[in-house]
Amino acid sequence: MLDITLIRTNPAYVLAALAKRAVHVDIDAFLRLDADLRRVRGEVERLRGDRRAVSGRIAQQQRANQAVEDLRTKAKTVTERLAAAEQRLAELQRAHRAFLAPLPNLPDDEVPAGGKENNKVIRTVGQPPRFTFEPKDHVDLARTLGLVDYQRGAKLAGSGFWIYLGQGAQLEWALLNYFTETHLRDGYEFVLPPHLLTYAAGYTAGQFPKFADEVFTVRHGEEGPEQFLLPTAETALVNLHRGETLAGSELPKKYFAYTPSYRKEAGGYRTAERGTLRGHQFNKVEMFQFTRPEDSVVAHEELLAKAEELVAGLGLHYRVTRLAAQDTTAAMAKTYDVEVWLPSVGAYVEVSSVSNARDYQARRGSIRYQPSQGKTALVHTLNASGLATSRLLPALLEQRQRADGTVPVPEALGKWMPCEVMAPPPAR
Repeated sequence: MLDITLIRTNPAYVLAALAKRAVHVDIDAFLRLDADLRRVRGEVERLRGDRRAVSGRIAQQQRANQAVEDLRTKAKTVTERLAAAEQRLAELQRAHRAFLAPLPNLPDDEVPAGGKENNKVIRTVGQPPRFTFEPKDHVDLARTLGLVDYQRGAKLAGSGFWIYLGQGAQLEWALLNYFTETHLRDGYEFVLPPHLLTYAAGYTAGQFPKFADEVFTVRHGEEGPEQFLLPTAETALVNLHRGETLAGSELPKKYFAYTPSYRKEAGGYRTAERGTLRGHQFNKVEMFQFTRPEDSVVAHEELLAKAEELVAGLGLHYRVTRLAAQDTTAAMAKTYDVEVWLPSVGAYVEVSSVSNARDYQARRGSIRYQPSQGKTALVHTLNASGLATSRLLPALLEQRQRADGTVPVPEALGKWMPCEVMAPPPAR
């Protein structure tokens, strides 16, 4: 949620920042609403004070056996005025929240306006593979190597699902083990969260109310999804300290979690998104940090370096892209994507989004910290995929394939794989 003080003191800056996301709002109408809210809130507090004062005088005069009829009449009048003011306050608070809740985060100043066309490649690492043979795409490779069964996945669950088989399942689990081992080495705490979350979790993460239709809802409530399948472990991790005030000495808090991610992914499944590139359920390890505001820029770079280390450790050619404002997730102020090269589509595909939400999520979830001196303040929250597997597998198969149809296993995964080279299973 945006800082209301910033909106009051610098509405022009807020409007310009939102415009970078092509979001336009009537800020003047909101400021009038905000002024009414503060006025009525003051009136409610004053009337509550009047009611307490009258009640005290009634009790005092009753103890002195003095008449209290006039005071009772006054108390009734104050109570009626207070009830009307409280009703008006509740209406204004709902309108106030309804304006603020859907607004996205303000992009950082260096994040350019616009969409994908304004994304900027920061660096490219390695070179695309060059083949002396006609390379296969990942779908054909996964089928001939017996790694993925797309047809039976669709039979079991419908379009957008698949089944990992044999060495494919082992490769998937080897990737997850590789990520887990690396994060534990780096001092991140391992978390296995619930896969079902409440509306409050989605609201804190910044996905609700605006994106409530994009999750798989298990149970509907008055506000929206009362219980839903998490679209990413970030939604769970950001809520670990919801409503808490952390000691400054505890920060940064560094977590990582493994979960499947469940997504509707409406409008996908184009030719360039075949196989496991886009699906309704895929595995992902997510990194997360709670930091002091002055430390979040360094934490952002740390998370990016960790995501890059994982991709480089697999021997993959990749690049890092800074996203423009409209391509940045609504809750985030700045995002880098780590993208691997996929020869079959002649394009890079994202395997990690590394983002800084600054205090946007913390304000929605009331996540604060207590410095050694001074008042409590909101933490900053950051997340990074570390990594998503469903796009790594296609890149591993396509970039590392050999002319005979075999694919060598990356050295980083060797301890968890039964072979050094994946080959087609023998004919039966």
